[in-house]
Amino acid sequence: MTPTDTELITPDLVDLDLRADDRREAVRSLAMRLADAGRVTDLDIFLSDVEAREQQMATGLEGGIGIPHCRSSAVTAPTLAFGRSAAGVDFGAADGPATLIFLIAAPAGGGDAHLAVLAALARRLVRAEFAQALREADDPAALAEYVRGEVAP
Repeated sequence: MTPTDTELITPDLVDLDLRADDRREAVRSLAMRLADAGRVTDLDIFLSDVEAREQQMATGLEGGIGIPHCRSSAVTAPTLAFGRSAAGVDFGAADGPATLIFLIAAPAGGGDAHLAVLAALARRLVRAEFAQALREADDPAALAEYVRGEVAP
């Protein structure tokens, strides 16, 4: 199967060497991939919407996971971007920084599609083999295909 621009995650939305000093920088880096892919029409609006959501509650989960997410009028299609950070980025989890970061972007009128993706992703991330596969992946295309197979709504 070849990736299409309507698939949840594609190889161009995967960064296996995310370099960011803080969560805003990490989110911006992943959001720029969404904009480059045509999934976000206005980067500033989208970043503002992600930040507003982040201010409601931190999106860090135990085990080195960060899942920033939001609905936004700047999003054209439900999308998932992934970044892996060797240094880790603080998303507010009690056990420390996130090394696996998923940015979930949903259209403003998209109903609860992003919540379904968030729930599916959270269920997979509690499985050690899923997180381990993400930590060991060395090919963005293979990682995108793996995540699509595990998390597709």
